[in-house]
Amino acid sequence: MPSPFLYFADDRLSRAELTAACLDGDLVELGDAYIPADAVETPALRAGSLARVLGDALAATHLSAAWIHGGLPQPPARHTVQRAVTRRLHVVPDRHVLYRDTAVPDEDLELLGGIRVTTSVRTLIDLTRIDDATHARAARLLAAVRPAAVAPAIARLEHGTLPYKRPALALLEEIAAAPARADQDEVTR
Repeated sequence: MPSPFLYFADDRLSRAELTAACLDGDLVELGDAYIPADAVETPALRAGSLARVLGDALAATHLSAAWIHGGLPQPPARHTVQRAVTRRLHVVPDRHVLYRDTAVPDEDLELLGGIRVTTSVRTLIDLTRIDDATHARAARLLAAVRPAAVAPAIARLEHGTLPYKRPALALLEEIAAAPARADQDEVTR
């Protein structure tokens, strides 16, 4: 059941009514939906705002999952999605969506706001395996809000066989060592 706090264009209100409510300060934009201005932005609401993009068969991954988990302040310009079902899908190309056809295993998914999202651990693994500054920054930010996910992500990478495993491990170990260095700096002051 969708959240009563999420408003989609042409669902309960037209786009013009939603825009007017935003101008009046009653609503704010959240992902692909709108929420009351005084609502607390939660992972469930962020995930639910992507309901029309993801539906029942897709899962939010990579930067989209990092945003949902609270690791990014703004949603990415293009949402990264993967199959959350075993059957092949016919996905209509959309300039706002980066579709990966590989199915995400059930153990790497969680349900937030009625939407499938990769777990924090899987999201960290996915982010660190892409060699660019945007994904590395997102991994660092996600690790800051979900520090308990770092050690399991390192353990999974150490025992698995994945492409780009070595650079991902190096980045995750650097992230894991950062709080220890900050604690040492605090002690020496």
